[in-house]
Amino acid sequence: MAGPVSKKILLVGASGRMGLAITRAAAESRQLRIVAAVDRPDDGVRPPVQGRDLGTLAGLAPLGVAVGADLDAALAGAAGNGETPDVMIDFSSPASTAAHLAACARAHVAALVGTTGLGADAEAAAQSAAARVPVLIAANTSVGVTLLAELVRAAARALPAEFDIEILDAHHRAKVDAPSGTALALGRAAAEGRGIDHDAARLPIDRNGPRREGGIGYSVVRAGDIVGEHEVVFAAAGERVVLGHIATDRTIFARGALRAADWLAIQSPGRYSMVDFLGLKTAV
Repeated sequence: MAGPVSKKILLVGASGRMGLAITRAAAESRQLRIVAAVDRPDDGVRPPVQGRDLGTLAGLAPLGVAVGADLDAALAGAAGNGETPDVMIDFSSPASTAAHLAACARAHVAALVGTTGLGADAEAAAQSAAARVPVLIAANTSVGVTLLAELVRAAARALPAEFDIEILDAHHRAKVDAPSGTALALGRAAAEGRGIDHDAARLPIDRNGPRREGGIGYSVVRAGDIVGEHEVVFAAAGERVVLGHIATDRTIFARGALRAADWLAIQSPGRYSMVDFLGLKTAV
């Protein structure tokens, strides 16, 4: 009896940290194959990647998939190894996300976006694309972080309002956005648990003076090669509740993205999250 048909992936942001991690993780999968790869054109600063084999870039045997720059061609099956993808996985630039989602909608290809630092244009594009294709946007594709967000939401709902909320966020020195998308997602989960507006409750990182009651604070570390560490501290007089997650290997994000993409490719059009993929529900 024939086995399940493998899902075909278009990888965007192919030569970045996550792109290469996903390439290596996909090489071990029987359910998924990368059939096309896209990265930004040669910028004259980094070593050029256009036309190079994705497997070679990732330190693997050649995959027969050359990195290109034309997303529409890749979505149409006119790039990579010539196959039409089932799902796009995008870990590229927030400035490009809206255009990538619109292209997926035109091509009727599911879209999973792990890029962080997204703006209002990406959210509007996601809403529009979701009318035609399944769309999943995740600030963090780790299964553990997805569970952490649900625990944070439950804790914020259960604990009295006098517990201050502070989110500690540590990443490698090259990470641009601060706080990270994951930290902000945890802050939003806490705000949802308390039934308050996150943006109104968010405290500035460079705050001075006494802490504003009911605020959600962020503390940021950018140093060395830290993969990703997050703690959510609920602190009141005489006690603290601390929930956290430590990533020691970027592979966890790659594997989570691949598992979610495998699931997303067969969903109906609409907006989805990692919580939907895992089937988690916060305890009341």
